[in-house]
Amino acid sequence: MKESTSCSWPSNDPLMIRYHDEEWGVPLHDDQKLFEFMVLDAFQAGLSWKTVLHKRENFRSALDGFDVQKIAKYGEQDYERLLADPGIIRNRAKIRGTIQNAICFLSVQEEFGTFDAYIWQFTGGRTINNGWTSLAELPAFSNESDAMSKDLRSRGFKFVGSTICYAFMQAAGMVNDHLVQCHRYKKNL
Repeated sequence: MKESTSCSWPSNDPLMIRYHDEEWGVPLHDDQKLFEFMVLDAFQAGLSWKTVLHKRENFRSALDGFDVQKIAKYGEQDYERLLADPGIIRNRAKIRGTIQNAICFLSVQEEFGTFDAYIWQFTGGRTINNGWTSLAELPAFSNESDAMSKDLRSRGFKFVGSTICYAFMQAAGMVNDHLVQCHRYKKNL
């Protein structure tokens, strides 16, 4: 039996393969998961996704299961605890940004009812299905991620440049960037 074709970026890393096959590019509408991806994508800035993904469970433990309500209330003691945690990426600005983003996230939820209703407006409430045939074609940003970045920054969010927003859009299934020959491409249409 012929093995199914997949995007090559997960390489032979079992955790990356599972993430690719089960999560990446699947349309996501759950606010807690959207916040989790926002946090992880912010920590990815300047690093590889593999590095972040392999620390994901440590982040989950350190950040109260990505509970946005709890994180929005973090004070200096929590900041220092996170800064001392060797299981996560200990970047001062990213830790402060996570707390700030939790506060902003709650504000967006209050204004729009859900973060989902807010964030999906940037793709017209639907997945943009791209038709890439090689990884070299995948963009680092788009008009939609530019608009998302600009609006998030105007609301006080940190670590939301257009490239980070595009990575978030890929993770949350707002864009389908699986290569057309990948076994996941048609499943995400």
